[in-house]
Amino acid sequence: MGRIVSNFFISLDGVVEAPDQWHFPYFNDEMGAAIGAGMETASAFLMGRRLYDEWSEYWPKSDDDTFAPFINGATKYVVSHTLTEASWSGTTVVSGDVAAELKKIKERTGGDIVMSGSATLVRWLLANDLLDELNLLIHPIAVGHGQRLFEDTPTYPLRLVRSTTFTTGVLHAVYAPAES
Repeated sequence: MGRIVSNFFISLDGVVEAPDQWHFPYFNDEMGAAIGAGMETASAFLMGRRLYDEWSEYWPKSDDDTFAPFINGATKYVVSHTLTEASWSGTTVVSGDVAAELKKIKERTGGDIVMSGSATLVRWLLANDLLDELNLLIHPIAVGHGQRLFEDTPTYPLRLVRSTTFTTGVLHAVYAPAES
């Protein structure tokens, strides 16, 4: 059975929006290895509509030789109630009873279904008991503005699975939902 694993660049104050504006000074080989290890276990990629719209325009045309071949060749699922057809190769639209559909996808997937980029989707996955792991790359910076991973949400108890501190001060923390 597959697992849904979410990955985020996140600031100390919980901001996940626009990491391109604050993340890169902290990127190093350690972080690259952690991201690469996550890609190795991925058998599919899950995303929300906004990320799909951005990435489906960018990655198929990209000449990047690291992430582009991975994401363009990956099985992709996009959660959307408004998208009716996906033009990006390998993409399936998940709509209707999304929770039931994602449970079916998890049942038939052997590896991790990796997702990133949508705080709204992560909160929804937690609320529906569908998120199996939350990987946070916590950057030593307070951004002060932008969407936070958890805003006006119920309380979600999590347990720390493992953590590593990189030489840049970034903390790689892996959480799972706490046992009830």
